[in-house]
Parts: sequence; structure tokens; C-alpha cells
Amino acid sequence: MTYFIFGVLPYLALTVLVVGSIARYERDPFTWKSSSSQLLRRKQLVWGSILFHVGILVVFFGHLVGMLTPVELFHALGISYGFKQLLAIVVGGIAGAMAIIGGAMLLHRRLFDARVRANSSFADTGILVLLFAQIIIGMGTILVSIQHLDGGEMVKFMDWARAIFTMRKDAWYIVADVHWIYKLHIFLGLLIFILFPFTRLVHMLSVPVRYVLRPGYQIVRTRKHKVNLEPRS
Repeated sequence: MTYFIFGVLPYLALTVLVVGSIARYERDPFTWKSSSSQLLRRKQLVWGSILFHVGILVVFFGHLVGMLTPVELFHALGISYGFKQLLAIVVGGIAGAMAIIGGAMLLHRRLFDARVRANSSFADTGILVLLFAQIIIGMGTILVSIQHLDGGEMVKFMDWARAIFTMRKDAWYIVADVHWIYKLHIFLGLLIFILFPFTRLVHMLSVPVRYVLRPGYQIVRTRKHKVNLEPRS
């Protein structure tokens, strides 16, 4: 099972992520959206969405940079493993707490508001539950990491990530002896990658750059002023 999770599943997850996202964008471009339910209950959505998105983005890019940055770079900058792990615990802990609070607000809204629940698909609710569980487990890894601040476990995952992208056959063996909560955390993360192309998460890939660079201005009329639509004589 360890070999499958750390040696096979990463390639399966990345393949489904890339191929599935391209196929969905080409075949069903009108489903490439997050299906906002803001009109149904706005206040709780705004606060929950801000906390959740900021927290989850910090955690995601923190993992991305932390695991894919070459170990040699930290050596060159004089950054010790212990300092990097402590920084990851502090920043990740704060961002994780924000994501948990925001995720709880979004999940409560989606499960207990009748109108929002009626307009939610199984995938909408399911992926939110999975993300929420992943964040909680990620916070649980902090309790394990704080017991050994030498950075040893962190370096193992950095070496494992590099081994995956260099397609080493023994990549799985690097992290074979890590704590079970890390294995569960990695497994759920790869599962989210697999489900990514089939859920609302695809909107993460659609950054509205053209909206910022669009020519001209957008004319917006408020409801306070009535517009005279009568033809002139």
C-alpha cells in the first residue's frame, strides 16, 4: 500500500489532473465554473470564502514551494532544516486555522441552508468535505512535526517529491517509514488532484487576467437613479 500511495498514485493523479482538465475544457467549456450561490446567502459566503480561500492558497503554495525547492538552495542561503520546519509550522498553522474557520462556515451554509443545499451538486458538497478533512489532517501533522524540529521528516518529503519528478523507482522507499498521518495526508492530497478536473475546483485555473487588461470602461447604473427610456421628440 505504501508503494502504491507514494510510488504509483502520484503519476496517476498528475495524469488525470492534466488530461482530465484539458478534456473538460475542450469538451464542456460551459461547465468550467464555480457555480456561485452568492445571491442565496451572501454575508456568510463572503466571510467564509475570504478566510477559506486565503488560508487554502497559502497552504497550497507553501506546500508547493516547500516540497519542490531543491535542498541545495536552502544550504546556499544558510537556512537550516529546523528553521524551515518551524516556519512551515507557524505559517501553515495560521493559514490552516483560517481555512478551517472559513471552511466550517461554507460547509455549514451548504449543508444547513435549504436553498443553497437544493442548488448544490454532490460534487460541490463532496469536494468541500474532502478539503475540510484534508485541512484538519494537515493540522494534525503539526502535532507530530512539533515533536521533532530537526527537519528530518520534511527533508524526506522534499527528496520524495524530487524523486517523483525525476522518476526514480525507489521514490516510495524514501518515505516508507514516516508517521501514518503523513501518509493519510498525502493520500487525500493526491485524491483531490484526481477529482480536480471533475469538480468546481477547475476555476482555480481560470485567472481573469483579460478582465484586468480589457480596453475601455464598464458602465454600471445604480438602482437609486431612474433611467428615462422615453424616446425624444
